[in-house]
Formats: sequence, C-alpha cells, structure tokens
Amino acid sequence: MTTFQPGLRESATFDRNVIHEIQRAAETGIYDIRGWGAKRRLPHFDDLLFLGSSMSRYPLEGYREKCETDVVLGDRHAKYPLHLDIPVTIAGMSFGALSGRAKEALGRGASEVGTSTTTGDGGMTTEERGQSKSLVYQYLPSRYGMNPDDLRKADAIEIVLGQGAKPGGGGMLLGQKITERVAGMRTLPVGIDQRSACRHPDWTGPDDLAIKIIELREITGREKPIYVKVGATRTYYDVKLAVKAGADVVVVDGMQGGTAATQDVFIEHVGIPTLAALPQAVQALQEMGVHRTPGGVQLIVSGGIRSGADVAKAMALGADAVAIGTAALIALGDNDPKYQAEYAKLGSAAGFYDDFQDGKDPAGITTQDPELQARFDPIEGGRRLANYLRVLTMEAQTIARACGKSHLRNLEPQDLVALTIESAAMARVPLAGTEWIPGRATF
Repeated sequence: MTTFQPGLRESATFDRNVIHEIQRAAETGIYDIRGWGAKRRLPHFDDLLFLGSSMSRYPLEGYREKCETDVVLGDRHAKYPLHLDIPVTIAGMSFGALSGRAKEALGRGASEVGTSTTTGDGGMTTEERGQSKSLVYQYLPSRYGMNPDDLRKADAIEIVLGQGAKPGGGGMLLGQKITERVAGMRTLPVGIDQRSACRHPDWTGPDDLAIKIIELREITGREKPIYVKVGATRTYYDVKLAVKAGADVVVVDGMQGGTAATQDVFIEHVGIPTLAALPQAVQALQEMGVHRTPGGVQLIVSGGIRSGADVAKAMALGADAVAIGTAALIALGDNDPKYQAEYAKLGSAAGFYDDFQDGKDPAGITTQDPELQARFDPIEGGRRLANYLRVLTMEAQTIARACGKSHLRNLEPQDLVALTIESAAMARVPLAGTEWIPGRATF
C-alpha cells in the first residue's frame, strides 16, 4: 500500500489505477476482461428520494392495510401470460457462466417466492427447469443449446438483442469453463474459448424481428409471452421498434448490469445508466398507448438493482417489474468474506472479486470446477435467495405504504424528487426543494 508523501500530487487523468492498467496492457498485450458491471460513479437510484406522506398525503398502516405486489407479464398476445407474486425477477445467466448447482438454486429461490428465472445463453438445464415454476428461455444470437422442444417447455421466451454491460457486443465464455457438458449443450469443442455473435444471424433490422416473433409464436402455439431485451443505448427508439415488431414485454438493461463478462473498456464506456434509460422507455410506451393499459406491453428494467428502494423507484418511474443478476449471485454467496484467503490468492479480495470468467470462483457459483462446485449447496443457496427476494419486496411495500399506495404499481414519478441536477434531468423528476426539472420549460 502506498503511503502518503507530503508534496506529491496524483494526476486526476493519470491516477494510480490508470497507470496500473497502462502497465498491465504494455506487459501482456491483451485487454482486461471482467464482470461486475460499470465501477465508475453513475447517476443511479440512490440519487432519488421518495416524498412520504405527512399532511397532504395519507399513508397506509403497515400492519393493517395491504400493499399488493403481483404483476402480469405478457398479456398482449400470449395465451398464457406469466402471473408473478412479486415484481422482482431473475435475469438471464447462462449455464456455463454459472454452475448447474447455481442454476438450480436460482430456480429454487425464485419459485419459493413466486417469481421467474431466466436461462441465459447456452440452453436449458434440467436443474433449472426442474426447480423453476416460471422459466423464461433466452433466444440469443449464438443459438447455443436452442431447440424447439425447450422453447415449448419454457413459460416465456426472451429474444436478446443486447445487454447493458455490452450493448453491441457479443458473448464470451473462456475455454476453462467449456467442460464436456457445456460443450455438448452448445455444440462446441471442449476447452476452447467461445465468443458468440453480437447480432442474430437472421437479423438485419426491425422487420426481421417481427418475422422472428411470428415464428416463435407459431413454434409455441401462441401460448408463450415474447420478451425483447435491449441494452440501454438509444432506448426510446429501440423500445418503439420492439413494440411495433410485436413484443409482449420489453426488457431494458442499463450499463450497471454486471453478470456479463466482457472487456473492461466496453463495460465502462458503452451504454447509458439505468436511470437515464427508464424514462425514455416509458415515454416510448406511453406514446404508443401501451404503457400500463389493458393488453399493453410490460416493461422490465435491470442493471444495478440492489434494494427494495431501487425496486420501488424503478416502479415509480414506470417499470412493471425489475430483474436482478449480480445481486442474486451475491445473495447465493458470491464474494463471501469466508473465502477471503482464497480471494487473496487470486489477487483480489472479498467484495472486489470480478474475474468470474476465469472459472476459479471460490464460492463455487460461477465455475465448472467439480471441487469448487461441491462447496455450493443449491438448497441453502435457494433459501438465501428467497430470503433476499422477500426483503426486497417488503422494503418496496414499506415505501409504497408510506406514499399512500395500496399496490407497488401505483407508485408514480410525483412521489419522487432528485438530489442532483443530473439525476433530475435523467429521471425527469424535480430537484428536491424545487419544482424544477432540468430541460423542462418552467412557464
């Protein structure tokens, strides 16, 4: 650790982290790959506050008056939309990136509290399908593991056009995680790095997406809701095009999304924050007349959701539900201090470890190493995840009741104020103590 020396001044442009990265790049000749999402400070839900009830608003009594949390996803076209008890879902994380035990635990935890989980790239595992009451099947550019039988076994289908950590970029799974089982599911050689495409092979524009949605509806007998997931960039236009193509649900993933391993330069410099993307998506849905209307299009938002306050703020800004990935892995046991000694051997520390692509995760969650996997108990992991999801829901309910709302979806932008000019402009809510929304006329 460098000690302070009087008279020395660190450069704001070339600080120690920048110097270290330049030296690492010069020594190795390769770019840095990691997970864990953007680490720079970004405008986020912490920059918003709720206006609880006092005199002008009437709160609900927490122990006497209900605050409902259920959500229906996909009732625009699907014969069997998803009916979830809580508006917090599990985002797509692949088998390959995660161990089979971890996928099982995600299914167990989500099902225990009445919500859904998502397959991720690489196909459907028996562990996850067996333990997931509601399972969303991701349909990605790679087509790894994709087959019509599994599409029919799923409860919904999510067409992935982009992820928050790498909008415009393809997937990555290093060879040390391509075991015989992973290779068999993906039709790949064992032990060879896998890089999947950044766009669908039959995708040249929105009209092709409309054709693909029709094909998927025909394959599944028009029973399953069709989601379209985009990484947050040109969100307003992407959402409009997804709706026009026939999506039942739109998923917008902000740049704080952290479960995808990719280039550090991609994570930190491509995409926009979740807070900036959400109001754009809502505006697009409102202009098309499908936001929170009967038979409309539901909006799921992901990327940096951590607490019940985040859930409540996202819903107040117009989301129908949220999805969590990184937070779910932490709930399962990743970055646990009990593995501190092993994190240190890997050149990291508990709370800082982000090299999940290497397959050396001491917690046994993001690895295919049999010995490391054996450390993870999927039943205990599922219990921990269910507890965490319950806490998120109860926290969101607590806030909603304080705002006088009998359902989480009744939260609205008028319940929020912002602490900074940047967050006020992005979220389109007033700066605290004023009626000023930056960028909006005041006359």
